[in-house]
Parts: sequence; C-alpha cells; structure tokens
Amino acid sequence: MGGAALLVSFRPASDNERYFEIAKNLDIFATLFKEVNTYYVDEVPPAKLVKTGIDAMLKSLDPYTNYIPEDDIEDFRTMTTGQYGGIGAVVVKRNGKTVVQAAYEGYPAQKAGLLPGDEILNINGVIVDKKSNADISKLLKGQANSVVKLMVTRYGQDAPVEINITRDKIQVDNVPYYGMLTADIGYFQLAGFTVDAGKEVRLAVARLKEQGAKKLIFDIRDNPGGLLNEAVNISNLFVDKGRDIVSTKGKVSDWNKTYKALDMPLDTQIPIVVITSNRSASASEIVSGVLQDYDRAVLVGERTFGKGLVQATRPLSYNSQLKVTTAKYYIPSGRCIQEIDYSHRADDGTLGKVPDSLRTAFKTQAGRTVFDGGGVAPDVEVNDREIADITRVLLQKSYLFDYATRYRSEHPTIATARQFKLTDADYQKFVDYLKDKDINYSTDAEKSLADLTKKVKAEKHYDDVKTELEAMRRKVTTNKANDLTRFKPEIREMLEQEIVSRYYFQKGSIEASFDDDPNILMALNVLNDQPRYTALLRAGTDEAKARPEARRNASTSRQ
Repeated sequence: MGGAALLVSFRPASDNERYFEIAKNLDIFATLFKEVNTYYVDEVPPAKLVKTGIDAMLKSLDPYTNYIPEDDIEDFRTMTTGQYGGIGAVVVKRNGKTVVQAAYEGYPAQKAGLLPGDEILNINGVIVDKKSNADISKLLKGQANSVVKLMVTRYGQDAPVEINITRDKIQVDNVPYYGMLTADIGYFQLAGFTVDAGKEVRLAVARLKEQGAKKLIFDIRDNPGGLLNEAVNISNLFVDKGRDIVSTKGKVSDWNKTYKALDMPLDTQIPIVVITSNRSASASEIVSGVLQDYDRAVLVGERTFGKGLVQATRPLSYNSQLKVTTAKYYIPSGRCIQEIDYSHRADDGTLGKVPDSLRTAFKTQAGRTVFDGGGVAPDVEVNDREIADITRVLLQKSYLFDYATRYRSEHPTIATARQFKLTDADYQKFVDYLKDKDINYSTDAEKSLADLTKKVKAEKHYDDVKTELEAMRRKVTTNKANDLTRFKPEIREMLEQEIVSRYYFQKGSIEASFDDDPNILMALNVLNDQPRYTALLRAGTDEAKARPEARRNASTSRQ
C-alpha cells in the first residue's frame, strides 16, 4: 500500500519537472530572440526568424510534423479538399520563361483556349519574367467568377494574344480516369484521397460494371495519400461490413481508434488487381494493405513507400495551425508499414530503416505471410523500367514537350488516343528537329572512364594505357551517337503520350500509355489467368510461394 502511495506521490513531481523544463526553455528562447532582435547587425524580420526556428525544431522530429502560418492555410486547405478558386492549369518557370505545362479538360483555362506550350508574358498587367512559381500561382488563383487577363505568346503566331479567363471553383479529381481496357476488364486510377474520394471510386466502379467489367485493375501508383477516412471508405467498397480496416495507436490513448467498414460494400467478389509503386504512400498503403490482408486483391508492381504515421491538425494562435504526427496505424493483419524510425537517430542525425532481421511476420486471412516495417510488398513484382540517359535529357530539357507544341500547331487533328502512332518518318522529323539542340550528356561509362583517366594520370601511368583508354572512349561515344535510334521505342512512346495530351488532355495521355505499360500488361496477364489469380491469394500454392514476401520468409527461416 505504502509502495503504491509512494509511486503516486512521485508522478506529479516528474510532471512538474517536465513543465518547468518547457517553461525554462521557452523563456530562454524569448529572451534570446529579444537580444538578437535588438543587437544583431542587420535588420531581422521577426516572423521569418521565428518560422526558421520552428521549422528546424519540427524537422528534427519527422517530415510530416509542420507549422502552417496563416498565409499558407489556403494552400493547406487545397491539399486536403482538392478544391480552390482558379483557372485549372499547371504553369511552370522554365529558363526564365513562364510556360503553361497543362490545361485541365473542362476547366476555365482550357475552355478559354489556353494551350500547353503557351508562354505567359503578364497576368492582369503584371509582368511575370522575374516572378517565382509561388508568385505566379497567387496571381492566377482568386475568387470564382472573377476575370484574369493573360497576355501570351504562342508557337506559330507572330503577335502576343490576350486571353480572358473567368476563374471558377477547381475541384481536382481523385479519380482522373476510368475506362474499359478489354471487353470485361475495367481500369481506374486513384490519384489522391481528398474529400469524396470514396464516392468517386464508388461511381467509377459502378460505371465500369455497367460497361461490362467483370474484373478490375485499380491503379494507385504514385498516390501520396491524404484523408484517413477516405481510405476507410474506399476499402469498405470491397470488403464486408463490420470488418476492421485500420487501427491508430499513439500517445493520447483517448484518440486510439479502430476504424471499421460501416457501410454495405459495393462488391466483395469481383477479381481485382491493385497496381502499386514505391511512391504509393500513407492512405494508399492502407487501401492496398487492407485488400492484401483480406486476400481480396492481387498486388502488382513495387513495394510501397512505407509511411505508417497519422497526422492531425491543431489550431494555434493568430489563425496558424500545427500538423502533427499523433499515431501509427495498423492494418488488419496487425502490421504497421512504417519504414523509417524517426525516434532513433544516429549521433550524426541520420535515420535508419527497420532492418530485415527485425521485421515481424504476420498472416493474411488466408494464411499468406506478410511483414511489417517497410511498406506493402506486391504479390507479383514489376520493377519500373529505368529510362535511358538520352530520354532523361530529352525530358529535362523539355524537347519532347516543345516538339509536341510544334506538332499540335501543325496538325489540327490526330487519331484517337489509343490509336495514335508516330510513323518512322514522323520520328525522323523529331530527330531532325534535335540536330541543332544541345543533347549532350555523360553516360555512367563515360564518367567512369574520365575517373579512370584522371587516376591513371595522377599515378603517372597514362602513357602506358593512353591508346586503350582512347579506343574505349571512342567506342562509348559512338554508342551514344546512336542512342536516338537505339532507344527509339522508349522515346517514341513518350513523345506519343505528350502529343496525345495536347488533343485529348490527361485522359488521352493515360490511354496512350496502355499498350506499353509493363504494370498494366502484367495486371491484364494475372486477371486473364484465373487459376493463377486464385492461387496467388491462397497460402501454400506454388504461385503464393513465389511472392516476394514468401521468398524472403523462406530465406529468413533457413538462416
């Protein structure tokens, strides 16, 4: 009894010590700030200095705990709701120019005739050549029904033209595309988890089924996540009512919660393949992980990002906010997919991932092995193809983009997005267009040869191997000269997608990729092979044993 009383009597003292530490350090911070403000040699903007301090402090915790000052609240609201007042275009700075990258179909910019490739000279009379991307974004956004006047120059036209655009409410779609890939396989993309993502997915799936879909491909690649409740709503579409979807556990035990499927599902039987990438994160990992844990879908693609942390927003004074990590989430098998351990940093501040040896095995409902501590692993692995150095240069220098702008001005119409193909003659015209362009780059082989040459010269052996090194350099350079021919299929595919996007917008660009996307081709392969699909979802079959997680488990067991 006395021991218990003693323990209780110590607790407030420890809390008091903690509160004293907080008060003491806040006092030091306030007095330090006053001294710097008074005596620092140059003028110090108070808001900027304090924000720098807050940002550095929060950065030492994790990348997701952020301070949102009042000025940035509107951008934060856009991120969570997908809605803003503007023109519906992507505008970027490039080599000092302000260029329209994309105009969304059906939104004010596209309706008013603004085209990708247009260069904006001024916005409502404000010259933009010295403005940043953030400045330009602020100038373009505004209240619905207000007018913004743009002066733009366009390829193929001599004089600048004025385009008046009436701003509107812009709602970025969570489901940018759905459609039929074959007579019985429907396909849809999920790009985000803002408000109503669940309703959009429900509508897309219902429409696909009306069009004859008996199987589904659910593309969640590169989706960074968003609202937790929308991840629950989307999972609920495909699993039975009453099932656990995700649990959150954090320091404030009153906030710990298990989210269940509360609604009647849309379809618990239709075969599904989910395509994931290493940039599918957070809410994306909940949905793909839930469907894997209940053996409800086959996952194809790459291991997901590994973000198993939940954030909440807390109001601060002067209309600012704190986005703070409050919990970890756990999917139905019991695993948490968080990969980086932010609570334990090395002495130099670097972070470590959960090592394979410390990852714990869990079981799906059917008994298949899955692991915690590092994203959701696919059932069928498809690694994204590395693009060639030449292709990377063409993208970075916007030569594909600029050629598509030229092509659009010279060709009023093209075939449908799925049928459009560039002929060999068309591709040769693109190669000719590049003749006066800078497409120099160093391949890995050239870099290695340059390093080797430098070392050999330093060691005074250059004359001994000069002839061999020069011969190797010539061969590598000759190979590089042929890269436009060697990587023609890859470059042509990307150029076709860019050109198609000018006529059929985002949806067209997506459709143009179908015939050459290894992930979609693998998903089709799995869905068209019913025995394989079924076997992948059962424990103990040869197909299930070939899963990356199962192979890893077998090798761990042997050690």
